[in-house]
Formats: sequence, C-alpha cells, structure tokens
Amino acid sequence: MSRQPYMSLAARWAHWGIVLLLLGLASLSACSSGAEVAGNVSEQGSPRTYDAVVTKVLRENAVQTTEGIETHTTIELEITNGERRGERLTLEQEMINVPNAQTLQPGDGVMIEVGQNPDGSEFAYITEYIRRAPLYWLFALFGVVTIVVARKRGMASLGGMALSFLIIFQFIIPQILAGGDPLIVVMAGAAVIIAVTFYLSHGLNRKTTAAIVGTLIALVCTGILAVIFIQAARLSGFGAEETVFLTRASEGALNIQGLYLAGILIGLLGILDDITVSQAAIAFQLKAASPQIRFSELYTRTMDVGKDHIASLVNTLVLVYAGAALPLLLLFGSSAVSFDVAINFEMIAEEIVRTLVASIGLILAVPITTFITAAWLSRARQRNPAPYPPPPSFPPDWREH
Repeated sequence: MSRQPYMSLAARWAHWGIVLLLLGLASLSACSSGAEVAGNVSEQGSPRTYDAVVTKVLRENAVQTTEGIETHTTIELEITNGERRGERLTLEQEMINVPNAQTLQPGDGVMIEVGQNPDGSEFAYITEYIRRAPLYWLFALFGVVTIVVARKRGMASLGGMALSFLIIFQFIIPQILAGGDPLIVVMAGAAVIIAVTFYLSHGLNRKTTAAIVGTLIALVCTGILAVIFIQAARLSGFGAEETVFLTRASEGALNIQGLYLAGILIGLLGILDDITVSQAAIAFQLKAASPQIRFSELYTRTMDVGKDHIASLVNTLVLVYAGAALPLLLLFGSSAVSFDVAINFEMIAEEIVRTLVASIGLILAVPITTFITAAWLSRARQRNPAPYPPPPSFPPDWREH
C-alpha cells in the first residue's frame, strides 16, 4: 500500500506550520508600528526640511581660505511644499572646490533646512539636491526588466522584495529605535522575510521548505560567530561616520554594536536565498532522475555542485564589500600606514569581520541545506519504497509453443 498521501499530508503540515509562524511574527510587526521611538529627532523647535527650487543665482565669488578655494554663492529659492509653499528665501551657500563639484543653477531642485537661532533669528541652508526623479525611473526600469525576463516569477520576487522593505521599515527599524535588542529583532524579522520571499519566489513546496530551514540554521550560526568575533576584536560599531549621528539623534539609546551585528545578518540574507534554494533544487533534481539514490551519494553529488557555488559566491561577496569600502581602502593604500597597523583601525576591522563572518555563514549554508534536503528525500524514499516490478507479460498463444 502506497504511503504517498501520508507524506503529502505531512509536507502540508510542515508548510502551514511555517506559514502560521510567519503570520504570528507579522502580527508582532503590526503591533510594533505604534512603539515609542527612543530619541525622537523631529521634536518641536528642530529644523524643518522643505523642497525648494533655485529661482536666481544672485552672486558667485571665489574666496581663498586655509582649506583651499571656496565658492560663495548667493541664491534665491522658492519653497515648493509644506505650509511655507510659495515663500521665497535668499541665502548664501559655501562650497569647497573639489573635483566633480556640483554648481547651483536656476531650476535646480534642492532640499533645505529652515530653523531658528537661539536669538530668534531664522537660518536656512541647502542640504541636498533633489534626486527622486532619476531614482524613481531607475526603480521602474528595474521592475520592467525583472517582469519582462522572469514573467510570473519576476512579479512574485518583486512582491517579496516589497514585503521585505515593509518588514524592515515597519518592524525592524521601529523596534531597534524603541530600544529592542538588534540581534533578536533582526532574527525575528529575518524569519518573516525568509518565509515570505522564499515561498513567493519559489512556491509552496518541499524544496522551498528545505531551503528555508537551511537558511535559518545558517543565519543562526552566522549570528553566533559574529557575536564571538565582535567581542574578541573589541568592535564598538562606531567605525562608520553615520553611527555618531545616530547616537546623537537617539541621545545614546541605540545599541550601536548590536546594530552593526544586525547589519551583517541582513546583508547576508539576500545571497543566502540564492545558494540554499539552488542546493535544494539540485538535490530534488538528482532524486527525480534517480529515485533509488542513497543518502550518501545524493549528498556527495549535490555538494560537488555546491563547491562551485561556494567558490563563486564567496569571491562575489568579498568584491561587493571591497567595492563598498573602496574609498576607505584607497585612503589607507595611499598613506604610509602598514598593513599590520591598518587592520587595527576599527573602520577597517569592521569591514574585515563583516566580510569574513558573512563568507563563513555562506559556506556553512551549503552543507547544512544539502544535508537537510538529502535527509528529507532519503526518509521519503524509506517511507514510500519503490513498488515491486510488474510481472512479465506473455503473448496470448504462449502455451502453444
């Protein structure tokens, strides 16, 4: 008697168990939207940000300073949003002459901050150019290319990406700002992101479930490893300049070290998707091609392909992190600082720990996912052994011969 219906029911229970876990964590995400944020940076009296457009360039002078030649530009702006929409301001902008420096022209969109000095007078200054339009067009191009090439799978992956951003901005960030432990918050958010994106992109099936389990285990191993070496290397998380601003904005309420650890795990999530799903898919394909294959052989053959993934993805990960830190690497490469001295600087040590810990987690994901998938398929084979071969057929007149 075949036990395939039993196995199908068991697989469904496993799938829906993960889905229920996902819904439970998602409800926690919804409840967190009203959490009190530590260090509110938009308190009354702080500078307000507005969009504005340059209407006139009134004066432009080059001034020699101790830091070099500065360009002092007096411009007239018109605010284009908020309660001060239509109001015009005149301000002077100081810019150091550096290569590729942008110059203000009539019609340029800029962001300005307007506030009050202690004596009650008003100040205003330009913070950034408005770059939304080209970025929106780039997002649109990305979506079109994804859908045209991948069709339904592409649409599902875009939906998963949108949900990932939703979880990051509606659960992970508010919980961290509210004083939650970054590691616990990111692990909870990562569980939801993994389940949502994997099932949306690859379907509700045993292959995806095996990849999810392997990804979660690899993520936990990476988190433990990161904690060990962050403590051993005495990393505070203040290697990046923006962490200083975060500390000031939150009045010291943020756990910057935990935030650095959380960043390592979130950065690893995307690339784990690729390698764990690939390993699970390879194992399922090998099993389908050879139903009688044993666990050891299935594991070995799948790992043979996984080793090629490891070689390419680790190199990719190192290059991605090196590209992000290229200006910092150039700064140390152009100075007389030796390698032994350079790696002791926290900003360099953080990138080394981030790269190596993430790479180790990526490598561990291959045998972990392969083992889980091969064991699952081998157990299914034992529960549902191949039927006996049918008896040989004989022609109707075989007795006459």
